[in-house]
Amino acid sequence: MPELPEVETVRRGLQPVMEGAKILVAEARRTDLRFPFQPDFVARLQGQVVTGLGRRAKYLMADLASGDVLLMHLGMSGSFRVIKPDNEAAPGEFHYPRGKDSTHDHVLFRMSSGADIVFNDPRRFGYMKVIARNALEDEPLLRDLGPEPLGNEFDAAMLARSCEGKTTSLKAALLDQRVVAGLGNIYVCEALHRSHLSPRRIAATLATKGRKGVGGGEPTDHAKRLVSAIHTVLNDAIKAGGSSLRDHRQTSGELGYFQHSFKVYDREGETCKTPGCGGTVKRFTQNGRSTFWCPKCQK
Repeated sequence: MPELPEVETVRRGLQPVMEGAKILVAEARRTDLRFPFQPDFVARLQGQVVTGLGRRAKYLMADLASGDVLLMHLGMSGSFRVIKPDNEAAPGEFHYPRGKDSTHDHVLFRMSSGADIVFNDPRRFGYMKVIARNALEDEPLLRDLGPEPLGNEFDAAMLARSCEGKTTSLKAALLDQRVVAGLGNIYVCEALHRSHLSPRRIAATLATKGRKGVGGGEPTDHAKRLVSAIHTVLNDAIKAGGSSLRDHRQTSGELGYFQHSFKVYDREGETCKTPGCGGTVKRFTQNGRSTFWCPKCQK
């Protein structure tokens, strides 16, 4: 499942041809993806100018001049590609040719910028929905999301408050989209390793304990290290175009290549990359997901 860096990479690829342009033609080539398209899906998009293209957690959000917002989720195998009239392309070192099977081209937007934007999704776990801007706070898909990990509000104090009293593991807390939005298995494993914190650590240890007559809930050094590591890992991954393990492609067709910088994820049995550690990366199943970590330097 694409995580925040992959979705942000896609947003940046779509922004030049989508933002400020009019949707001349909108096509939904089937009645559903993961969920059925709304009956007025095409009508609410066609002829609208995209005034802004943003991201919330793992969702792309296109603001329309009408006051609606097009919410888009990539699912497991969804990808966008941009087709220009001159077939302009800028493949880089990690370029990967896309499949020619148009059977999985489910949605098309023809833009006044001259580009066609095609959403391809073989497994059809992606979805799109048009929502009125003034109804976003009540939208079930968005209303319980926590803070953006790269937003100004997300800091050690906020994370400590969210984890105070939690008896779940630190990894489970970070994967809870109500605690922090957009993080998934890969980047949680990487951030925990870089902050030298065990995925088994109790989440409540990110906050100080209160004493009689004295309040607790202040961020510990663990919380400060972890927030710093989350910022570093996400920013590095975005610069690298995300991680391509299976289906992720940038809009140009390029692979992301942050997987070449993994410290622990998918490195079971290899030597830990922490300088002077010498430990071995282990894997275990945690909450139904593979966790990769170094027991020697993550405490």
